[in-house]
Amino acid sequence: MLKFIIKRMLISAVILFFVMLVIYTIMHSLPTSYVETMARELATKPGSQKSAAQWLAELNAQYGMDKGVIAGFFHWLGQAIKGNFGDSWYYNIPVVDEFKKVIWNSFYLGMAAFVLEIFIAIPLGVIAAKKQYSVTDYSVTVVSLIGISLPTFFVATVMKLIFAVKLGWFDLSGMRGRNYLSLNEIQQFFDVAKHFVMPIITLTVISIGGMMRYTRTNMLEVLNSDYIRTARAKGLPERTVINHHAFRNTLIPIVTILGGSLPGLFAGALITETLFAIEGIGYASYHAMISGDIPFTMFYLSFMAILTLLGTLISDILYAVVDPRVRIN
Repeated sequence: MLKFIIKRMLISAVILFFVMLVIYTIMHSLPTSYVETMARELATKPGSQKSAAQWLAELNAQYGMDKGVIAGFFHWLGQAIKGNFGDSWYYNIPVVDEFKKVIWNSFYLGMAAFVLEIFIAIPLGVIAAKKQYSVTDYSVTVVSLIGISLPTFFVATVMKLIFAVKLGWFDLSGMRGRNYLSLNEIQQFFDVAKHFVMPIITLTVISIGGMMRYTRTNMLEVLNSDYIRTARAKGLPERTVINHHAFRNTLIPIVTILGGSLPGLFAGALITETLFAIEGIGYASYHAMISGDIPFTMFYLSFMAILTLLGTLISDILYAVVDPRVRIN
């Protein structure tokens, strides 16, 4: 098992190296005029304490833009390993500091949606498989297809129209109400939680469809296995056959998917956060990218690459844990 994990980690490290090289190459290929223009704009911002020449020199020093691609990349990689990603052009503070401010909002949002997805999608997928070709099965299938097909912005718009405009239960966007500062700590907590309701529902609606279909398909495959027919032939109650034998084996592939999704809890939901003005990493990266913030963009792309590879690594490890045949092969 240790050999298996070390092998996967080495492969992930090699892939990450080349992904970061691609990210740096793209940024290094930006026209010099663009970088100089951004430096001049930053120098004219209110509160800026650096001149255009200083901004430009800082960029070149931090990212090696005045060097070749390979030399500049290793220079930037050395700084990145130390956790030094420079100052954000848009937020005018160190990139890592802005990241620390917003990452936990994304985590709370993603975790709530993740938990709801598990408790809604998996039971419905199992029920649909147990009652194949029934009204329940067709209903779950329709719901899952709707969830898979609907784009995020459409679901968010419908949520706003119904619950914010028509019913007036929630604010259209933002994380805090008008009277936030006048509330006590407990009231402030519930005020923020209230603003998270629609984004969480939006993320849940667009994510449960795929998990329901996946659970149903795997459950049907298990229910048609020989050992399930043997368990039924022995006279075991149907509840025992489903819950004790079938469901446990259905969880093997599901666990790997859910495990691989865990790092994604820190990735943020760029579209959802932007539509509801939730100040998470997705919201911050969107505004940084459309403003031409090279330091924050390079950090965010590298961060997403690390999360993606980490999710794949966790999936591989979990699959090897729950299915020994993977380690043997």
